[in-house]
Amino acid sequence: MNIDATLFNSKRTKLFIFLFGIFLSNAIVAEIIGVKIFSVEKTFGFSPLHLNTFLGTWDLNQTAGALNWPFVFITSDIINEYFGKKGVQRVSFLTAGFIAYCFVIIYGATLLVPADFWLEVNRGADNFNINEGFSKIFRQGLGIILGSLTAFLLSQLLDASVFHYIRKKTDGGKIWLRATGSTLVSQLIDSFVVIGIAFVVFGNWTMEQWISTSLNSYLYKFFTAILLTPIIYLAHYWIDKYLGAEK
Repeated sequence: MNIDATLFNSKRTKLFIFLFGIFLSNAIVAEIIGVKIFSVEKTFGFSPLHLNTFLGTWDLNQTAGALNWPFVFITSDIINEYFGKKGVQRVSFLTAGFIAYCFVIIYGATLLVPADFWLEVNRGADNFNINEGFSKIFRQGLGIILGSLTAFLLSQLLDASVFHYIRKKTDGGKIWLRATGSTLVSQLIDSFVVIGIAFVVFGNWTMEQWISTSLNSYLYKFFTAILLTPIIYLAHYWIDKYLGAEK
């Protein structure tokens, strides 16, 4: 018997590889683009809110890494549903290792000496130095790396635990509750921990900036998780149909 052929012809194996690919891709992209903080109001053509609150002036600023992060948690919940808590833990630790590996490779790329012609063709009228821009964007500091990895692992392990707990309490029913509930709890930790470590502990952000930016990111994840709940049910339907007897 061809063991390799049997292994990779398994629908459950193919499903796991597919879900892991979605999970890993979204996680790595989110970590790389997370260094950018953008204005939600200006992105949509509005002036900043400048709301006066007890925390100070409030604007809708958040990390770009939050944009696709809800898909990480949704995929995590689907993996938990079909491969259990250990499946999520295995994927989470592997992804954390790959993220660290990406940071090392990207940092190494910023140390390479740029070709003269590459600098010249991209210099432009304003004497722009593309190599400095490249390094500025991709050379993320130790604080951002530690914050990202710590928040990622904490939130993922918490998500898996809460998901498993709710599933046990509801006897496997109420998919929406365990999927959305676990996501909302874990994303709260993720939103505050990553920005707190990266930009407060290792940076120069004020507590006001930390809380407002973290809360903005969480609110986005909160409402996105709720809006994407139907996708959980659709995914269950198609996966159950795909697995058939292998479920």
